Amino acid sequence: MLHPSYTDLMKVVNQDVEEGETKVVNSRYSIVMATSKRARQLIDGDIPLVNIKAGEKPLSVAIEELNEGRLKILAENTEEE
Repeated sequence: MLHPSYTDLMKVVNQDVEEGETKVVNSRYSIVMATSKRARQLIDGDIPLVNIKAGEKPLSVAIEELNEGRLKILAENTEEE
């Protein structure tokens, strides 16, 4: 079982969204895509944004980064700075 849950991760990602605005993440699919993309970046050599334990898998690191708010998901219509 995934810990934290998808709903917990969606709350973290959408916490800065004002009432009435479109949420950044509306589905589990968005969470899966964001964490898998980040896991691939970690595999390719990016430095983790959180402290990791020995033997921790890249996907677990990506989920922890998202849960701690260190990884930000951009809406599709938002350009990266």
